[in-house]
Amino acid sequence: MHGYLGAAAGAPLKMAPFKTAARPSSALNQRSCRERCSFDTFIAKYNLTDPALLAVAEVVRGADTDRLDLAAPAAGLFAISLGLSANVPDDHEMLRYGLLIYDALYRWHRDLRTEAHNWPPVKLA
Repeated sequence: MHGYLGAAAGAPLKMAPFKTAARPSSALNQRSCRERCSFDTFIAKYNLTDPALLAVAEVVRGADTDRLDLAAPAAGLFAISLGLSANVPDDHEMLRYGLLIYDALYRWHRDLRTEAHNWPPVKLA
């Protein structure tokens, strides 16, 4: 999610040095708990309020808690995540692809929700 951390377009992916407990009991490591997911915990822990990021959180929540009807893109994110897991054996490489997908989802929520299939696409500054 380098885009969320303010990296310039085309910049190499870099992970921010977040300080979290690495114990399995850590709230950030608790996977799908039906109502909320670890992404929600991350949003709350860092008091993130960007509307586009909150919309992404809803998509992630739907995909991660098996409530694919929660947000329209949730089923697609779930399918893409499973496909990546099946096709990319290296965790670091899969993370690199996953970050690009999350950045694209964020950008769509932030700038492109009204974009239609009329080509050529609108150029953004």
